[in-house]
Amino acid sequence: MARGPVVVLTCDPDRVRDFWLYEYAPAVLDTEARRYPSIATISDALGGEVTAQPVPIPAGCTDGFNEAYYASPEQFLDPGARQACSAWSFVDAAVCEQYTEALRRGLDSGAWDQRHGALREQPALNASLVLVCSVPS
Repeated sequence: MARGPVVVLTCDPDRVRDFWLYEYAPAVLDTEARRYPSIATISDALGGEVTAQPVPIPAGCTDGFNEAYYASPEQFLDPGARQACSAWSFVDAAVCEQYTEALRRGLDSGAWDQRHGALREQPALNASLVLVCSVPS
């Protein structure tokens, strides 16, 4: 148990696959989800009074994690943007290329915008990013 207040910024593995990218790159998000302990595991380890609240991700977020590009899917066509999120490096390169091409086709055809285009206008997204706070009881 922690001795003082503790704050942990993490991703909720139960929510990682809710992101639209799962339609295009499932192995990447499966890999990502496996890398995070559950919120319950973190809460049990911290002890005390624990809260977990979503952290809104702003449109135009420049951090290199997958959900940062929720409103600008074209970012995933850039190898540098994909490399910024290490989960892509744990998936076979040929599979990642297939995922990227599927996204490119979805963007070129307008299918991505038809399903998710409203995200381009959304100022923030509540996704898997959470803030876990523990205060000793």
